[in-house]
Amino acid sequence: MREVVAGLILALGILVGGAFVPTRTHDQAAAHPELKVATNSGWLPQSFLDDHNQLVGFDIDVAREIARRLGRKARFETPDFSAMTGGHWHGRWDMAVGSVTPTKARAQVVDFAGIYYYSPYVFAVNKSSAAETFEDLDGKKIGVETGTTSEDYIRRRLKIDAPNTPPVKYIVTPGEVRTYADSMLPFDDLRLGDGVRLDAVIAPEQTVLRAIKNGYPIKILPGGYAFREPLTVVTDKGDPRWTARIRQIIMAMRADGTLRTLTTKWYGRDYSS
Repeated sequence: MREVVAGLILALGILVGGAFVPTRTHDQAAAHPELKVATNSGWLPQSFLDDHNQLVGFDIDVAREIARRLGRKARFETPDFSAMTGGHWHGRWDMAVGSVTPTKARAQVVDFAGIYYYSPYVFAVNKSSAAETFEDLDGKKIGVETGTTSEDYIRRRLKIDAPNTPPVKYIVTPGEVRTYADSMLPFDDLRLGDGVRLDAVIAPEQTVLRAIKNGYPIKILPGGYAFREPLTVVTDKGDPRWTARIRQIIMAMRADGTLRTLTTKWYGRDYSS
């Protein structure tokens, strides 16, 4: 019986200090032809379903390229974002490629395998707005997508955990923060007119440019970026050799221009550095 119990423990994994210990490392499972990737399914152009119900987008291309360099084929799953960044995956995924911000809180439960692009954040205002500087937005109504880096920034609680990333500087003191369940909903209110429901929206530059391309009567406030957000590939804790292997591939993709090519393909600009 003791031998049977020992075998079951080895087969299923054990709990040590409250953490799940997988039964095999990624090195041991490297012969498996599929690379299990967690991502999003509704965030254009990072990852979304096309007209043929197939996942496409920048994050999808990045994940497929990492898989190719590992000699494997990417198989995608689309869990809740909180599950993707919450750690304790128990082998469900090999990595997550979902434009994840490396924050100090997330560093406690997952590992950051490598930054693969940087998303600049800007303030958007209605075309009729007289605002010309960041200071002109002090005391104003600012819209953000809830639960995002935009909200953390405007509420002054953003703590990025990435090498060589300068401290976040808060340059606007809002009078009111209004949150929205979707990335485009703040722009729907902003398009109604200056100050009607919102005075400004803070969002990634690529999101604002997409809204402008789609005909929204908005513009980017002059003065540069509010900040640049690093985005990282994520791995679960417990296998530092696997994390280091993914990091080496990402570094190679930056060095040979692959990341520059992919960001330009999907965003029209080089966000790789």
